[in-house]
Amino acid sequence: MSDFGKTEKVELYVPDLEELRAVLKKGLDDNFAEVNVSVAECPDLTEKPFYFPVKGLCGSPRVTDVGGVPYLVPVAQKHKEYDMNAIAKELELPGAFMLGAGAVSSRVVGMNAELIPLVLTEAEGRPAVNSSYLSCIDAVDGQCLQQKYSQKFSDCNFGLLGNLYACEGRPGKVIEVHAKKRTGEYSIVTALRKTLEVEYPDKSLALGGSFIMQKGKAKIHIMPREFSVCPLDTNEEVNNWLKHFEVNAPLICQSVLVSTDPGLDLRVEHTHCFSHHGEGGHYYIDTTPDSVEYLGYFMPAEFIYRIDRPKGTHAVGRD
Repeated sequence: MSDFGKTEKVELYVPDLEELRAVLKKGLDDNFAEVNVSVAECPDLTEKPFYFPVKGLCGSPRVTDVGGVPYLVPVAQKHKEYDMNAIAKELELPGAFMLGAGAVSSRVVGMNAELIPLVLTEAEGRPAVNSSYLSCIDAVDGQCLQQKYSQKFSDCNFGLLGNLYACEGRPGKVIEVHAKKRTGEYSIVTALRKTLEVEYPDKSLALGGSFIMQKGKAKIHIMPREFSVCPLDTNEEVNNWLKHFEVNAPLICQSVLVSTDPGLDLRVEHTHCFSHHGEGGHYYIDTTPDSVEYLGYFMPAEFIYRIDRPKGTHAVGRD
């Protein structure tokens, strides 16, 4: 596993949930025809359609940006590998539940693939529960192939990069977002992030959570099974290497977003999705704005931890 090196910790601004509700409602109204944002009890996430290993998104909420795109492009640094259990301790929250977006450990899986992490990390007297998914390119037909991670791979490692929301997994009050019919240019994730960026221009806030795209279709990408043998130096080269698909609702999406980078060289938003019909990957945006419908649950994070920040950095491939 990679040596973490220096871990940087920054305290984030955390508004009252009712204040946050009003701010997000105002911003989302500019991007969707129908919006309802409320402070509500988190649904039981162990039940349909989530089937997470914990009941809620509450308790010591924090986010982390681990590694980064510079470890993937221009050339993959495959030795960069991380253990979710060790990450939880680095976040000062051993036993944490973590969700978000990342890349698999190619050493463990035997190929490159998108990771949709859903991990209750180990605690004293309790082993880790890995409910993650991976999404890869089918070697036979070149289509999207989604697998339940824990059925085939038992450890909790990931590779190269990860954007994770961590908490104690307890029930409690969260921000519930219901939005229908996209009228603006932004995805629901970007709309949330830009709303916070505009409302709090001098502060850094972060949200993590899960949302369901209940109706419509979405654009996603999946990385090829093999890393590129040629350096990928531009966004165009990265996009040509990635495999893009249009996938169908319902999609369960795991998202981490930061309103403003407080000088940590962050990926300010990252969302991966899975489904119970076998489609998943890196979520961009819905492709059916007139019919799309979202239902999501989010929590503001108290801290952000920057782990193993790449010394050599660039802005390529962060969309």
